[in-house]
Amino acid sequence: MTELAGASSSCCHRPAGRGAMQSVLHHFQRLRGREGGSHFINTSSPRGEAKMSITSDEVNFLVYRYLQESGFSHSAFTFGIESHISQSNINGTLVPPAALISILQKGLQYVEAEISINEVRKPLHSLTECALFSSPFTVASLFFDGFWWETPAEVAVAAVAAAVAAAAAAARRWLAAAASSLLRMPAARRSAPPRLGITDNHAKPMEIDGEVEIPSSKATVLRGHESEVFICAWNPVSDLLASGSGDSTARIWNLNENSNGGSTQLVLRHCIREGGHDVPSNKDVTSLDWNTNGTLLATGSYDGFARIWTEDGNLASTLGQHKGPIFALKWNRKGNYILSAGVDKTTIIWDAHTGEAKQQFPFHSAPALDVDWQNNTTFASCSTDMCIHVCRLGCDRPVKTFQGHTNEVNAIKWDPSGMLLASCSDDMTLKIWSMKQEVCIHDLQAHNKEIYTIKWSPTGPATSNPNCNIMLASASFDSTVRLWDIERGVCTHTLTKHQEPVYSVAFSPDGKYLASGSFDKCVHIWNTQSGNLVHSYRGTGGIFEVCWNARGDKVGASASDGSVCVLDLRK
Repeated sequence: MTELAGASSSCCHRPAGRGAMQSVLHHFQRLRGREGGSHFINTSSPRGEAKMSITSDEVNFLVYRYLQESGFSHSAFTFGIESHISQSNINGTLVPPAALISILQKGLQYVEAEISINEVRKPLHSLTECALFSSPFTVASLFFDGFWWETPAEVAVAAVAAAVAAAAAAARRWLAAAASSLLRMPAARRSAPPRLGITDNHAKPMEIDGEVEIPSSKATVLRGHESEVFICAWNPVSDLLASGSGDSTARIWNLNENSNGGSTQLVLRHCIREGGHDVPSNKDVTSLDWNTNGTLLATGSYDGFARIWTEDGNLASTLGQHKGPIFALKWNRKGNYILSAGVDKTTIIWDAHTGEAKQQFPFHSAPALDVDWQNNTTFASCSTDMCIHVCRLGCDRPVKTFQGHTNEVNAIKWDPSGMLLASCSDDMTLKIWSMKQEVCIHDLQAHNKEIYTIKWSPTGPATSNPNCNIMLASASFDSTVRLWDIERGVCTHTLTKHQEPVYSVAFSPDGKYLASGSFDKCVHIWNTQSGNLVHSYRGTGGIFEVCWNARGDKVGASASDGSVCVLDLRK
């Protein structure tokens, strides 16, 4: 296996807001010191007295478990990845259900008990009486010993709630997307939590048949990213592979056969201006897209900015109008506009030449997750609000709105002819829409968990393979990929070799093969006509994205351990 090494290091990427939670729990530990606590929290001290302490990993685990138990599956997955829960040595079986809530409630009980006695230690009979005291305080004073006496009850409760909300909000980094789609997920922002090695029910890795296994001599591992790699995309003209990571960089890897061995990667650092200087944004890069002729690369980041780069790594433009993370962006076919979608509930069309926003579309009532162009001026967008809007440059309202999904719409894709729009959702359905109808023309129900992404095959009308039937692929958290005959509205193949959620699928340029990537660390290559597995590769991290180069002889894959692998499928 060939490795192209860059400056690789281990980076513990932890969300902001953890410090506030740590401070709250520190005080709860102090208050509970004589009671003991959960077995996974250290209760020993050098002098043998009951004294509790808690590590950052334990705080992260409490938040992770809370998000899981509360049904915030997307947030739990993203938080688990970013805080490296799988690398902790916490035995999850020893942590009782609702552990975080229990600690918070017990802490609030002690806060109530403390403030129920006034300055002369006279018991008060209600929190209302406590709230009447007007002793000066600051929010920071809540987190220092000796100040709890001066804090009104409602303020103490609000401060604790605010701290918890800050930690939870930091955990809910969608992807998307991204990854896409995380992620978009962010949260790249957007997936059911895979088993992270904490419990005993982790599935055994699938044994790969030697006849289909891709040998290490055909796999090149690109190292340099210092965090998860959420997305990757081949240049449409040459063998340049772009990747976007949680280390706040995108990279362009040169895989051309005639390239010299001097420089294997270009590092595109995403910076923001502070005090007149460029400083790293420290935000995930979770979306990227090449323009049609391969001369420019657009990236989207959780810092709220889209950026345009030249193929040699120079920053050409910074596009700033979103008020929060960007979950998706796409070039139109002509190459004069870029379309972006963000957590601020809006989509924006940008002029790629000037970097100016041509029009902002504020039609969604919740974060916009994905966008796709129908033609050079018309596009569709989907959102956690369960709606799909079709918008056109110059129009001040959607030209069409599709409603029918009963949960978040994760991805949308126009077919190559621009006649049909496919959408997939957390409601476990795949729907096909036409601009000629108000309701979907197909409501496809076969997956038994959320559908994360979909892709049309490059076949049929308006493609370079017009004599081949068009297909649609769907990837789900149920660990399967399905191939659909859209004309008949039936599933033709169910691809079942993965053992964890499938985050990405991609058709080869001729439509004869489909690549799939899963958090089971495997990339599988399938024959689309027979549904047979023809190639398989197991990497070293969960796979977030797979993509084919323009010739169809290489597959790129980005992984959760910071690696990018390139599989050479030539004989």
